[in-house]
Amino acid sequence: MVVLVDASYARRGHTGTGVYVEELVRALRARSDVEVVCVRQRRRLRPGGAGPRRNSLRSAANLALDSAWTRFGLRRAAQLARADVLHHPLPAWTPGLGRPQVVTVHDVAFERFPGEFDAAWRAVARRGHRAAVRQAGAVVCPSQVTAGDAIGLLGAARERVVVAPHGPGQPLPGASGHRRRHFLYLGSDEPRKRVGSLLEAHSGLGGHPELVLAGEAGRRAGPPGTSAETDPSPQRVAELLAGALALVHPAPLEGFGLTLLEAMATGTPVVAVRSPSSEEVCGDAALLVEPDGLRDALHSVAEDAALRERLSTAGRDRAAEFSWQRSAELHVGAYRLAVGAAS
Repeated sequence: MVVLVDASYARRGHTGTGVYVEELVRALRARSDVEVVCVRQRRRLRPGGAGPRRNSLRSAANLALDSAWTRFGLRRAAQLARADVLHHPLPAWTPGLGRPQVVTVHDVAFERFPGEFDAAWRAVARRGHRAAVRQAGAVVCPSQVTAGDAIGLLGAARERVVVAPHGPGQPLPGASGHRRRHFLYLGSDEPRKRVGSLLEAHSGLGGHPELVLAGEAGRRAGPPGTSAETDPSPQRVAELLAGALALVHPAPLEGFGLTLLEAMATGTPVVAVRSPSSEEVCGDAALLVEPDGLRDALHSVAEDAALRERLSTAGRDRAAEFSWQRSAELHVGAYRLAVGAAS
């Protein structure tokens, strides 16, 4: 079976979608029952950004370029590769392809938190997501939580939804011997991530221990006791995790929670706001709290070495239950489901 994967998202900075594409493709290529062909969109401008500095013209231009790539570029690539199935790592649809298509739905946050997204973007996303999942031969979701949303909110057919949990993040180099001194947030600064609530909880501790904001959220650094790591390399991510009292995740909704699993795999304690997805991924291997309990949870982890040790051990054990090899196996099942439905 020849599978064409749109790997464009792996070129747009270090994101969860980028890690997903890279690690899934690596695991698929280790199998003998599929041949993977990756293609990438070449023509795209810098992102238009968000908030008051948002460049609407650049965003509109990128939207047009993305549409042209999906409609025409992917169709041509699939023909040249003689692909049996086309995999869109985000919900999209290529008309006139004449081949089965598979889409991945990571989350449906724009429906769960509509007020936190631009109304025009949300309308486009809703229309595109619904059209893609209703026409796809198979819909891949990383969690049961997202699968339920894909069915209930987007209209995906239950019998065509395949739950394929991610593996434990990106491969990280060893970084042992670091004394745990800081809290760590790793990720974006979208409103739904609730970075502001983390800053508020941290300030309640008097700004100590230090809070490191890594990734896009680094621009929030500035309050006492905070520092930024805006574009950490894998080596630096490994060092930050090794030196963290805990990875802290304040978001009330995730489609999966890749950074949670990545931290647990390294033995870094995890503190997260309780949600269906954090419960599904972490089980009892993380300290899960209500949003108003975040400050007390940070205090407990900072002061209780035995708690940190328990969470570290439980996290490693939990992360060992996930692998990209298993994820690839489940994706192949989705490809076969799509091909079988088409025939």
